[in-house]
Amino acid sequence: MTESVAEGAYRGARAVHEGILRRQSARESAARTYARALPIVPVRARGLTIEGADGRRYLDCLSSAGTLALGHNHPVVLEAIRKVLDSGAPLSVLDLATPVKDAFLTELFRTLPSGLAERARVQFCGPAGTDAVEAALRLVRVATGRTGLLAFTSAYRGVTADGARDAQVVRLPYPQAYRCPFGVDGPADAERAARWAESLLDDPKSGVPLPAGLILEPVQGEGGVIPAPDDWLRRMRRLTADRSIPLVVDEIQTGVGRTGAFWAVDHSGITPDVMVLSKAIGGSLPLAVMVYRDDLDIAPPGTQEGTFRGNQLAMAAGTATLAYVREQGLAARAADLGSRMLSRLRGITEEFSCVGGVRGRGLMIGVELVQPEGLQGSEGLQEPGPEGPEAQAGRGGAQAAPGEGACPGEPFLAASGRALTRVPRPAAPELAAAVQRECLERGLIVELGGRHAGVIRLLPPLTISDEQAEAVLDRLTDAIAAVSRNAEDRRPRQDHALQRRRHHGPAVSTG
Repeated sequence: MTESVAEGAYRGARAVHEGILRRQSARESAARTYARALPIVPVRARGLTIEGADGRRYLDCLSSAGTLALGHNHPVVLEAIRKVLDSGAPLSVLDLATPVKDAFLTELFRTLPSGLAERARVQFCGPAGTDAVEAALRLVRVATGRTGLLAFTSAYRGVTADGARDAQVVRLPYPQAYRCPFGVDGPADAERAARWAESLLDDPKSGVPLPAGLILEPVQGEGGVIPAPDDWLRRMRRLTADRSIPLVVDEIQTGVGRTGAFWAVDHSGITPDVMVLSKAIGGSLPLAVMVYRDDLDIAPPGTQEGTFRGNQLAMAAGTATLAYVREQGLAARAADLGSRMLSRLRGITEEFSCVGGVRGRGLMIGVELVQPEGLQGSEGLQEPGPEGPEAQAGRGGAQAAPGEGACPGEPFLAASGRALTRVPRPAAPELAAAVQRECLERGLIVELGGRHAGVIRLLPPLTISDEQAEAVLDRLTDAIAAVSRNAEDRRPRQDHALQRRRHHGPAVSTG
């Protein structure tokens, strides 16, 4: 049979695709990460969509690890880049002043939290977020004369920043309702995390001297999309201010509208002493910035260095991105659409036992995959005491408000009518990886995260339409369903009554 023109074109494109991947595997480092899980060869992209060398199209909810606030090749970004290229301006200028840099800083200052903008200084740190974090940690050490640092479990600081050989880094528990380190959820989780931090600093026998700074993410991204409760963030601000500890907030992934506010700290109303920014502020190009309070600006010239601090194309693209997000109200749009996406995704926790929890803020969303057969306790369910679920905040009975971004244990009704709470089950990184593969087969690109890489992460551009969001959720749900069917087929049959309670029992509202 004669091969059609279309079939020949497809075979040719497929050969190009496979050849490029084969050469990458032979030439590039074994340390590559995204390329292993996502064997695609992007050749064109616009907005949410990527086209591969094999002709396949994908909806991109990775967005270059959250870098693409406006998606791929947004017209305002391309226009800003072309304008600099056509002007004959230098493209790299170290830390010299330029009109392009001046415009970027003017737009950046328009968006900063008011308490910081009034006294802010800015340091261009180099091309990556790691550079900004390292600069911030050096800054607070110089400013305070201290060396120790406080950070949080599951935090991500790049590949070098937390490994400073001259500093003691103490990790504190980060509040999260689904896998609370204290075995509780709801408000009690954040309260105990705050008390732990206060006790560590105030106990002279704790072995932890007053640190140079405390660094945190308002929403942990790589840690598994874990939003910090606003009250806890305000508590951390008071804790650090009362003890003269600079508070460093990492907005590298959460900034520029991602969480439903321009900066994630805006939700809680706190004003940090230092903010580290990267990813979206460069409009898809490498740029990293540290913004800090002026009284910390005591480092002598040469303390902060770096050859690539003057990327003019990134500054122009960043200015265009910051202005577009601000003028078009994309942060509010992210809050509204993200809330609707989370609401729909939370519905699948009842449908699929391999989904342990859904959480997020704005268009920063996580779906945690767990072992479907690994229910803990005698039957994997716990009954609260006679005082009712509201009084069980310390034992998993309280539901946190959705606005706080928490994902507490899920209550059910037993045959007796008493509340039952599902205990968090073991993480299932193999199921998460399978969902990622099934998503790719359906033309959807997603990222994994969390301590065991068991969380499916969605970071779509802020420009995603309602129709595109529905397509993303349809493909993700279909992928989870396929993986869940395979997992269910392999698990032992359980007691029928327990199955009925888990899958069909109505949820109890706890206010």
